[in-house]
Amino acid sequence: MALRADLVQDMYLKELKAYKPTPLKASDSEGLVQKFSAPKPPKSPDEGDIAQDLKAYEEQQVEVEGQVTSGESGPVEEDWFEPPEEDEEAASH
Repeated sequence: MALRADLVQDMYLKELKAYKPTPLKASDSEGLVQKFSAPKPPKSPDEGDIAQDLKAYEEQQVEVEGQVTSGESGPVEEDWFEPPEEDEEAASH
């Protein structure tokens, strides 16, 4: 068995040493890889629009949750807490 293993190993090493990979060329990647093109730069926002948007933002009324506005009644708060009911049987034991 040891002789057979050495024979296979020797054949493998001989083939491995004899293997010569094909040299790579610069044109090998053509068709497989896309050419790089830089993306277009984004458009700059208009300065006039920014000033108007900023002014509109500053003039906006702040909305606060739970705040009552004029003409509306405040939300009615309900008590959702229910005390736990004691079992009558557990109390009698």
